[in-house]
Amino acid sequence: MGRPVITARAAATFEPVGRSVAAARGFVRDTLQGWGLADIIDDAIVLTSELVTNAVVHAGTSAEVFCLRDERGVRIEVSDRYPERELPLQDAGRLHGSPDREGGRGLLLCAALATRWGVEYTSSDKRVWFRLDLPERPIGTRAAGPELPDAALPVAETRMRVAVIQVDRGGTIAAWNDDAQELFGYAPEKVTGKPLTDLAAWPHTPGTGTGIAEALLLSRWEGSYGVRGADGRTIPVYASHLRVRDASGEPSTVCLLVRDQERAVLQSPLRAPATDSAGVSSESRDRSGSDPFEVFIGSPPPDDLDGLLQRTVERARDMLDGDAAYLLLATDDETELEVRASTGLPSARQRFARVPVEAGSGRYGSARMPSVHEDLTVVPGAMPLLAGTGMRSVVTVPLKVEGRLTGSLGVAAETAGRYTNDEALRLQFAADRIALAVESARLTELERLRRGSLSFLVEASDLLAGTLDRDQTLALMAQMTVPTLATWCAVYTIADQASEPELSYVLHEDEDRIDGLKALLLKVDPPEPVLAPGARVWTSPTDAAQSAALRTSLRSLVLGDPTLSTPGTTLATASAVGGETVVLPLVARNRVIGMLTLGKPTEERFRQEILELAEDLSRRAALALDNARLYSERTAISQSLQRSLLPPELPEVPGVEVEVIYRAAGEGNEVGGDFYDLFTIRDGAYGFAIGDVCGTGPEAAAVTGLARHALRLLAREGFGGPAVLERLNAAILDEGARSRFLTLLYGELWPHPDGGATLKVVCAGHPLPLRLRQDGSVEPAAEPQPLLGVMEDLELYEQTFTLDPGDVLLCVTDGVTERREAGRMLGDEGLVDVLTTCTGLTAGAVAARVMRAVERFAADAPSDDMAILAMRVPE
Repeated sequence: MGRPVITARAAATFEPVGRSVAAARGFVRDTLQGWGLADIIDDAIVLTSELVTNAVVHAGTSAEVFCLRDERGVRIEVSDRYPERELPLQDAGRLHGSPDREGGRGLLLCAALATRWGVEYTSSDKRVWFRLDLPERPIGTRAAGPELPDAALPVAETRMRVAVIQVDRGGTIAAWNDDAQELFGYAPEKVTGKPLTDLAAWPHTPGTGTGIAEALLLSRWEGSYGVRGADGRTIPVYASHLRVRDASGEPSTVCLLVRDQERAVLQSPLRAPATDSAGVSSESRDRSGSDPFEVFIGSPPPDDLDGLLQRTVERARDMLDGDAAYLLLATDDETELEVRASTGLPSARQRFARVPVEAGSGRYGSARMPSVHEDLTVVPGAMPLLAGTGMRSVVTVPLKVEGRLTGSLGVAAETAGRYTNDEALRLQFAADRIALAVESARLTELERLRRGSLSFLVEASDLLAGTLDRDQTLALMAQMTVPTLATWCAVYTIADQASEPELSYVLHEDEDRIDGLKALLLKVDPPEPVLAPGARVWTSPTDAAQSAALRTSLRSLVLGDPTLSTPGTTLATASAVGGETVVLPLVARNRVIGMLTLGKPTEERFRQEILELAEDLSRRAALALDNARLYSERTAISQSLQRSLLPPELPEVPGVEVEVIYRAAGEGNEVGGDFYDLFTIRDGAYGFAIGDVCGTGPEAAAVTGLARHALRLLAREGFGGPAVLERLNAAILDEGARSRFLTLLYGELWPHPDGGATLKVVCAGHPLPLRLRQDGSVEPAAEPQPLLGVMEDLELYEQTFTLDPGDVLLCVTDGVTERREAGRMLGDEGLVDVLTTCTGLTAGAVAARVMRAVERFAADAPSDDMAILAMRVPE
């Protein structure tokens, strides 16, 4: 086989952020849907998600995704800028490590799902590629129906017209036959060379998403659209497009079009002729000896399992002239049967109901052998599925494939004694012919569900991992289940072992019913928390809703007031929760932290596959919820401890304006290595400090707390500035390995009754305080001295000066002066320039102007803590 010829390309680049994974999945999904490759979309999405996650999350680089379409399938390449050449080694026979690991599953999935895959390296990037081939479709007859009598053939109003149109590579019409001219009114010379899209009114079928241009590029396509006739009217047509190549290799598309109501020409007959009272076509029986079920068996089955099963029960009922019919499919372990289709029963309440196979009270005892019940009133428990339906007689037969039970087919009637062994043999013969088709469709559906479930869980895990907020996690849990898995959802949480379950979140697919549903759930006792995995049925909401609806209806009848609005609301709530309700435990770290409750509307039940998917989702959601809880608790503890390191509300200093601005670096940090304080030493005397501990984060904040509390204690003991700092230096050195360098500006302030203030300051390795005079001049207000936390014996001294009315004293940490942008730094000179423009401003305005200048100096967020302390004597 030669190298595949690329027929279509698509590419996109995604930034190294978490949301890019979902964007990449959407890009691949839209691309493959546009190319008509629905059979391989789920596998492609799963593999792309894993590989893009490796690039943008783990490698931390941008990712480029290439989709290459050829005649055999699609090749998808994911390229990142991290050219790591080491591949994971095999471990204990498992390729690329354990599949249970959270990371590193991309290559494992490639090996499991892709037709071929590989890794290519260059000096600047790494490219992982995988190929998915389209399912093989054997050459030959795809589907064939039996020979039918004339009366069973589809009826056309006039002579059939089949328009044959050939469209070249560019989408222009190359051939136009006589029937096309008759159907649409255009002569060949009028339309040849024109794009088909000029004539097509697309789409004619509601809900069709594929455009005509895309449909012409697909290898095969069938569907409806409209063609504008020469008279201006739109003619609905049913079309079959087939893409071919001529001898030179030039591709073109052949289109067969008929009137939409005559689509039976391009499709096999889907309906049998009218039947008599026995459910058999007289002409069919006379000419071919067959019954309508045999005509159905020979017809192509519907594309989906539900359609096939529904047609099966309808034909079985007609064949035996019954009043109702139903079909059950066996579960994987063949111990239970699940109702999948029914007709003629009072409601859909039986759908997805499960009953055990073995005989006994309330069990389905006639699954493995044909069985005839002449009168169900004689043995009331023989057919529990028909209890209360009014059916009296029933015949059931098994569906078997290679001796293995795969299901059961039953036909029932409202009169007793309707069926005998002859009807059982006829039904068994039909069931034997349809069993293989049903089993094949069931396995196809299971495979589709498995692939869809895998894609769903990948997206769910991505969403849950993207947040550590508890409320958002609860909302995501509910939104992922409604309406995909259930009609409504309620999440209960348990704070600790001694707490009762609390209703935390309620969601219904109909938003108008959320409040009523929440009110109902608050009235019933919450489900019992059970550690055992799996879903269990919870009947309390349904019982409470039905009781409330009954009481309301009786009250309305007694009062005779038809204007009451409560009954309608109550009945609506009852119908909303009237179906099956299941509870799944949310277990994390071997502890039940809540329950996920899923519900269906009136008389509906959950499929086993949906419950298994919900159980898998609940495990992931429980871990995400517990992680969010732990993160919230630790964040609350961290914030509480950080707030304890900040000074309380600053005292008012008579005759002096004081303003402080503090910004800690790092997300979620309230305190860092920079700190400030202003406190009362004694009447008429105030202490102030601004300092910077080496480093940022919790370690620096610990030294911050030590320094701030030590300063207050020592100053109030009567020690002067140098003595306070010398003792603080000794305390820092006593911390040993946990000690940090500390720059500190400490001062004492005495306001004057008649205006002005006297200050004594010690500047231990800290940026010098700046004094702004009324004439706009700026000068340092202290001299530099050694920093703390380095030498044991320090000899410090304090300097005294006076602030006159209108003067400003500005104290900052080095996060202000060392603000950088590219190769520039604000520096001491830049700070002086800013302060020079602050003459006449209040202390608050001075601090705000300095902070604005710092923020505007660079575009990036500050990487260092910043503190600004401004003091001004009013004029």
